[in-house]
Amino acid sequence: MTKTLSSFPIEAVRQQFPALQRIYQGKPAVYLDGPGGSQVVKGSMDAIYAYMANGGANLHGSFPSSQETEAIIADAREYVAQLFGVKATEVAFGANMTTLTFAIARALGRNWGEGDEIVVSELDHRANVDPWLTIAADRGMTVRWLRVNPETLTIEVDEIDSIITSKTKLVAVGLASNAVGTINDIPFITSKAQAVGALVAVDAVHATPHFFVDRDQLGADLLLCSAYKFFGPHVGIAVIREELFDSIQPYKLSPAPASFPDKLETGTQNHEGIAGITPAIQFVASLGKGDTLREQLRTGFEAIEEHENSLADKMREALLEMDGVTLYQADPEIPKTPTIAFRIAGLSPQVVCQRMADEHAVFIADGDFYAMTLADKLGINQEGGWIRAGLAPYNTVEEIDRFIFGIRDIIAHRE
Repeated sequence: MTKTLSSFPIEAVRQQFPALQRIYQGKPAVYLDGPGGSQVVKGSMDAIYAYMANGGANLHGSFPSSQETEAIIADAREYVAQLFGVKATEVAFGANMTTLTFAIARALGRNWGEGDEIVVSELDHRANVDPWLTIAADRGMTVRWLRVNPETLTIEVDEIDSIITSKTKLVAVGLASNAVGTINDIPFITSKAQAVGALVAVDAVHATPHFFVDRDQLGADLLLCSAYKFFGPHVGIAVIREELFDSIQPYKLSPAPASFPDKLETGTQNHEGIAGITPAIQFVASLGKGDTLREQLRTGFEAIEEHENSLADKMREALLEMDGVTLYQADPEIPKTPTIAFRIAGLSPQVVCQRMADEHAVFIADGDFYAMTLADKLGINQEGGWIRAGLAPYNTVEEIDRFIFGIRDIIAHRE
């Protein structure tokens, strides 16, 4: 049964996202493409502009704009630390999650070799797969897979004790599927890894915008995400457990700092982008309550989760009733993000998305979304992948009604 959430301050939220004013084909644009990147909150835009307008600078200078840059970066680290319940010194920034993961994999791989094993997941975005496959190939390691059940769209764990063994150096797994929304039982997987002394790399890119994430509760050694998925700019974020961060040796320039987190941040960072991270996190906190930022973030995400899941329930219920629609989702008792993947018999995903945009000004996406292994196992990669609609805090009941009307209209008027 779809719940309504009258207490969520939807109008106040929408006023903070300038992109929502866009008109396309004579209609207000409906952004249901959040899984590919959310719209940016105005506070982040203002911070980016203010940084550049006041004079950007590189680090370690004795002049104000350099010192201000260092303060902005330090502030962003503190906010990310509060977001995940970690230390600020465990937070590093980079171009994006993929680039950071390749750099971390290369650094860790210095100490790995033949006979060692890496475990990856068939449910994951390839950003938490291919960096590990690459280093495994370079170092002559063995790769084992956590299989996905194509019927339940969940990771099969029945044989996990034979997959994660004393030879395992690292287990890479996503907190939530960016394609079908399944939220994985990470604490269970990390407990198995910890029992054999293996590291765990958790891809939290898709999860971070939707619910409260606690690094220590997950048991992750590496936690990666991207600010552009949670209402901010294009900046990648890596959270690395202190003792691990201290031990790894990333490839870097000789004069660059050897201490963490600086040693992972090769080259000049995207300072203006980093300036936009703090306001994005402040936006989430503004939706919550409590005496501390961490508590405000926890309750803010609870409000977001309830709002988004209410809308997602409405979408799923409507799609299940439509003729020719196949919905790709785990069973009701399996937690999931408000990300909905489906197909319509007789219509290519690309055609559906194009028509939804041109005829209804509803923006949804098609493809495999880099969850290529899952799409291959489901046999849909040669047929255009999925149609994917995903929710954000700024979406409304009225927008979901437009989405439902649009899909019904396209089914009724197949070409």
